Amino acid sequence: MTRVFLVDDHSMVRSGVRAELGDAVEVVGEAADVAGAVAGVRETRPDVVLLDVHLPGGGGRAVLEQLRPELPDVRWLALSVSDAAEDVIAVIRAGARGYVTKTISGPDLRDAVARVAEGDVVFSPRLAGFVLDAFAAGPAAPAPEPDVDPGLDLLSAREREVMQLLARGYTYREIGQRLFISVKTVESHASNVLRKLQLSNRNELTRWAATNRLL
Repeated sequence: MTRVFLVDDHSMVRSGVRAELGDAVEVVGEAADVAGAVAGVRETRPDVVLLDVHLPGGGGRAVLEQLRPELPDVRWLALSVSDAAEDVIAVIRAGARGYVTKTISGPDLRDAVARVAEGDVVFSPRLAGFVLDAFAAGPAAPAPEPDVDPGLDLLSAREREVMQLLARGYTYREIGQRLFISVKTVESHASNVLRKLQLSNRNELTRWAATNRLL
């Protein structure tokens, strides 16, 4: 049975992924940041690491750069809310064997893990073109830096914190606990964020944050 290690800074996401994988794999560990991932993967030496791209401590790329030379038999599959070209290219260049977004269905995720474990390369359909284009341009070609939405400058420091947590899928209550503010204050900040960025809902906010590399 394929041994899998989960890396994501959101516990609810890890729980959801574990549930979707079910009995198809053996989940041997979890981590919420770069340091925890490096230590956990070193200890468990899984077959496949499901790796979020945006993590506290340096991101998924930092995990890959530390461990891939040391553990060449471990295979890496990026699982992220972001479908931005620069995120895809960065982790593939660092050594990931595939990249799928968190909109993937449970059966497709199980299939992706199995294929990566067997040595295949797996991408969500619209992401494959990014990789082909990047590598066709040569290994030294840098990923393009996106223009940051000017709406970001309208947000206060606290609103930026709330925006990032909202985009990552945290509930108002979880955000309040993390930032030591009331749920009512979180709601007020969230309303201001959507208004200033001219967005209608959390889904639009998540896409906006991914596009601007703010997740």
